[in-house]
Amino acid sequence: MNMTDLDKVKEISPFGGLKGGVVIINYGAGNIQSIKFAIQRLGYEAILSDDVDVIKSADKVIFPGVGEASSAMKKLKATGLDVLIPTLKQPVLGICLGMQLMCNYCEEGDTQGLAIFDCDVVKFNNNEKVPQIGWNQIENLKSDLFKGIKEKEYMYLVHSFYVPLNDEAIAITDYGIKYASALQEQNFYGVQFHPEKSSKAGEQILKNFLEL
Repeated sequence: MNMTDLDKVKEISPFGGLKGGVVIINYGAGNIQSIKFAIQRLGYEAILSDDVDVIKSADKVIFPGVGEASSAMKKLKATGLDVLIPTLKQPVLGICLGMQLMCNYCEEGDTQGLAIFDCDVVKFNNNEKVPQIGWNQIENLKSDLFKGIKEKEYMYLVHSFYVPLNDEAIAITDYGIKYASALQEQNFYGVQFHPEKSSKAGEQILKNFLEL
């Protein structure tokens, strides 16, 4: 175990020194630094780690992701994170590909996911431009994750694959077809959009997660 990382988590805890701080899972995902900077803007600190004990010790865990599903899953398996993540008991937030990897299956790369969310990830096959890049609305908001967020707020999205509507959806977006743009199952949350790139409303969602 990397005790330096673990000691650092405890030292910088924004939660009164209890257990640990905020850990961003570091497995080569592309948007890690932008998430870290967004958390810092909120007055919190976070560390990047792929150490199992450090992640388990954290108060909050963020599971980011930009890239291709099968390649990302191989990186998780190489460090045992595919086994760890579904067992976590603290609040966990998956972002973009991170959310998709928390599902049962992703069509991209014929990838078996972590099966935290009981749904699959499929490719857009409607007449809209793929990938969806830019701002779109979220609605039917159902979770404390969206405290202070108004219906049909705009969030920034970049993706070619989506999660169809299901019982775990806590937000919906319309891109020629209505799909689940956020999910929740117990302590696990997932958002298809990038809160770290979604201005004040996105920062509010990150703040809500850190304060769960």
